Amino acid sequence: MSSRARVLVVDDHVEMGQMLREPLTDDGYKVDIATGGADAIAQLRARVYDAVLCDLRMQDVDGFDVLDAARKLDPDLPVVMMTAFGGVESAVEAMKRGAFHYFTKPFRLDEVRLSLERALEQRRLRTEHRTLKQQAADRGGLGALVGSSAAMRDLYALIERVAWSSAPVLVRGESGSGKELVARALHFEGTRRAGPFVAVNCTALPHALLESELFGHVKGAFTGATTARRGLFVEADGGTLFLDEIGDMASELQARLLRVLEDGEVRAVGADGTRTVDVRVVAATHQDLETRVKEGRFRADVFYRLNVVTLRLPPLRERREDIPALIEHFLQQAKARNPRSTVQRFSPETLAALGALPWAGNVRELENLVQRLVVLGSTEVVDLPQLRPHLPSDTSQENHPLAAALRTIVPLRQLETEYIAWAVARCGGNKTKAAELLGIDVSTIHRRERAEGNPQR
Repeated sequence: MSSRARVLVVDDHVEMGQMLREPLTDDGYKVDIATGGADAIAQLRARVYDAVLCDLRMQDVDGFDVLDAARKLDPDLPVVMMTAFGGVESAVEAMKRGAFHYFTKPFRLDEVRLSLERALEQRRLRTEHRTLKQQAADRGGLGALVGSSAAMRDLYALIERVAWSSAPVLVRGESGSGKELVARALHFEGTRRAGPFVAVNCTALPHALLESELFGHVKGAFTGATTARRGLFVEADGGTLFLDEIGDMASELQARLLRVLEDGEVRAVGADGTRTVDVRVVAATHQDLETRVKEGRFRADVFYRLNVVTLRLPPLRERREDIPALIEHFLQQAKARNPRSTVQRFSPETLAALGALPWAGNVRELENLVQRLVVLGSTEVVDLPQLRPHLPSDTSQENHPLAAALRTIVPLRQLETEYIAWAVARCGGNKTKAAELLGIDVSTIHRRERAEGNPQR
């Protein structure tokens, strides 16, 4: 650290500054000298420093003024105070106001070195901690969601409004559309971001295990319960619990979930008493819960408790304009995991072909395909011939406009025209709906039809 650290030494006695500069420079520090408080503040404003050694008693502008200015410019900048023996009380006051440490004159050089090393290490740890927190927020907050389509911009705005509430949220969307990313964004963008984020898939465990997983159990509660378990509600206390695929939860568990939603109380399996928890519940489902309520397969009271705020995550086919950005995002992730891969980018024709696919598996399907192409790719550019073997089977249908394009290269305008016609047909002739899904103006469809001399009625 010292080989890169820049230190400002502040003392109105020039010889003191010179006395510190030489040995600190020999230690690898870059040392600047300020001959007074005003000079120090001017240098702090002009240059970034890693630490400050400052005399406490100076004429006109003293060490307190330098300390206050330093903390305003950079709250993490460590300031070590130097003072005569009689100024110890003032030095202690300086520490209360944010100084890192102090030492008295005359001092030993080793004392200065040790204080500097500790100050710089603390600064490094704070910076590292802040960076890790930001990375976690980026992975879990809005930074983890990719796309600038109108649908996604609306979703971002809703997340920002809802994140600061503790109300339950129901995230609705097809499988693979990224519902857990929305739940994480709600957590990391809100007041609970310092608390735990705990996720569980309600379809991944049988009923008995899911009950114990959610609510915990006491030792001996059932065969095999050799130790007590806290349960995910307790683990998520002060944070967020994400219940994925809530529509598949058994009705008995729904009743227990209702108790937590209403009273914030959890009773472990086999326990005599309850425990109060402060947990925000975010649930997700790809199912039509209203229909399941009517059919008696989901409790109405639980549905209404969960459905305080609903966020709908659009399927990938409804935000095709986001596909290039998603591909680039997944490409960079896949390259980081597979550094020996030769793949650097996708050709424009490949991007156009991928943008036209139905994507029944949504974003998850796209991510898996990009990763597969990066792992198996043998050239820098992924082109159509490399893409074809990895496409979903339904793209080989002869009536799909991509069928001919995957056999041989066709003019891009021809491919666009055929794909627009295919989209209109898939929408039952509704050109307005087709234009909305394609992300174009309906007048573009009419112009293409007139240009081809084949107006569709």
